[in-house]
Amino acid sequence: MTTPTHFLLDILRQPDEMSQAIDYLTGPGHHSLREASTLVRSSPHVFVTGIGASWNAALSAGSLFQQGGYPIQMQEAAELLHFTAIPRGAVVVAISRTGRSIEIIQLLAQAEARGARVIGITNSEDSPLARESSVAITIPTKLDHAISVNTYSTLVIASSALASSVTADFSAVASSLVDLIRESGRRLKSWQVQVDKSSWLEVGASYYFLARGGSLGTCHEARLLWEEGVKMPASAMSTTNFRHGPQEIVRQGMRFCLWIDQSKMRDQDLSVASDLRDLGASVMLVGENLPEDAGDLVCQLPKAPSNWQFVIDVVPVQLAAERLSRMSGVDCDSFRVCSYVVEDENGLRKKAEVPQDAD
Repeated sequence: MTTPTHFLLDILRQPDEMSQAIDYLTGPGHHSLREASTLVRSSPHVFVTGIGASWNAALSAGSLFQQGGYPIQMQEAAELLHFTAIPRGAVVVAISRTGRSIEIIQLLAQAEARGARVIGITNSEDSPLARESSVAITIPTKLDHAISVNTYSTLVIASSALASSVTADFSAVASSLVDLIRESGRRLKSWQVQVDKSSWLEVGASYYFLARGGSLGTCHEARLLWEEGVKMPASAMSTTNFRHGPQEIVRQGMRFCLWIDQSKMRDQDLSVASDLRDLGASVMLVGENLPEDAGDLVCQLPKAPSNWQFVIDVVPVQLAAERLSRMSGVDCDSFRVCSYVVEDENGLRKKAEVPQDAD
């Protein structure tokens, strides 16, 4: 019997960690969540930011802010740090699993210098982000072995809980989210079997990920899973953006994964999937109530509260990334080049890691 990867083990424990995150946000962390939502409402300038997987989580939370009619500014942490003059009195919602990434550390100092306040959302209570933020929402999650799995999902929940608390009432949707996560946990094994048996995964194929709304964060997270776990390039973008030029790359044997929204643009996106298959591509679909014959691999999601599908729709593609890494003979549990925490902004590797005879 093959020993399971740490990546797979982290995926399998995900429902428990996600449920515990909601328990925390509606229990011990409720005061911090309420303080953070009050702080967001106090400022006309609100930035939502992160880096790496945390930025992908930010994209989903940002969508919930925007669909709730609350204007916020989305900017990746390094761009916000180096290319934006943060207004005095602004609020920066900074999302980081470790709270130690160099961009986040520097952003804390810059926000203080500019008279801005920081809401830190992190999994590490002893981090600079947790200690130095005006308000810290610290989700007690066991850190993943390498690739962000549970930390990604719990940060998605926490940052989206903040968006919901500002635009509506998170407590009104929390119990439904717990039910959604439990049902997803029950389906996890069947998704794994689907992925293992499917011909959609192929070593050496080109992979594109397409989505809309809150699932656009999932889409970009899928790209990162391919790059970190499978060690191969992939592309991610909105489904509409793909239709404005990039579709010229479609050819026989390409692989596409599309997330189908609960209510918006469903027929249009199913039409995109059909055309991709007619052009020779193989298509994976993730969503609720999908026609079983609409793709080569169709992962049916349980019904989620409106606009909250993104909380669980990453799970099937996590399983796919882990499976493809094993098919490719790649070690998904270690990083060849990048650090677990990026602590400086120079090059790709720590200088000590560069061989002495390198050019």
